[in-house]
Amino acid sequence: MKNIVIAAGYATRLGELTKNFPKPLLKIGENTILGRMLDDIDKIPEITEHIIISNHRFAPIFERWQKEEGRWQKPITIVDDGTETNETRLGAVCDLLFAMDKLSIDDDLLVVAADNLLFFSFQEFVDFAKEKGTSCIMCHEQQSIEKLQRTGVVELDENNKVLGMEEKPQVPKSHWAVPPFYIYLKKDLDLVRHSVENGCGKDAPGNLAHYMVEHTTMHAWPMSAGRFDIGSLDTYYEAVEKYGK
Repeated sequence: MKNIVIAAGYATRLGELTKNFPKPLLKIGENTILGRMLDDIDKIPEITEHIIISNHRFAPIFERWQKEEGRWQKPITIVDDGTETNETRLGAVCDLLFAMDKLSIDDDLLVVAADNLLFFSFQEFVDFAKEKGTSCIMCHEQQSIEKLQRTGVVELDENNKVLGMEEKPQVPKSHWAVPPFYIYLKKDLDLVRHSVENGCGKDAPGNLAHYMVEHTTMHAWPMSAGRFDIGSLDTYYEAVEKYGK
């Protein structure tokens, strides 16, 4: 299983802080956002490689960081998607397809967004996918209708099989929200490769999850603990204050 980190965005909501620097490499205490995530994922026996997809502007910064850190056991590959502005970005789904094509990837995939602090281990998610034998998404209970209207929402059966998924529904059909962490099994990669040409949205990683739910059997793992989403300057400084000590 390869760990693919979608990190090619420009984080415009963080203003000057990320104008010339990638959000995943911002410090929380002595570690970076991405470093904290890799510290966990690198310990998973099934993971054989970390693939970090960057834009052209930030790729040299990721490469320098990789050389300076170098503490992980699994190899790290930096993929430059060639874009230089937010306006010309490929979008998360197309970045994934770009990396799959460039590196001829044909393995089970753990696909993660690199702007969250997590309070659980991805090992639990990998174990869940092995148990179910299907591609999987994560989910967590969200009681706020306003927040559900800004994310993916899934309906589940009693075995956590996904019955349906909606992106940013005005009238959510459940309280199960979907964070940007996914497992796509090798047997489903052909669907992934042809997703965009068959109408899948390009920008948000949830677009691909929504597409896959409609075309193959998927299960959803209810997160065993919380996460902290760093999406703005306020939330970044809050994370530094709460978790950077």
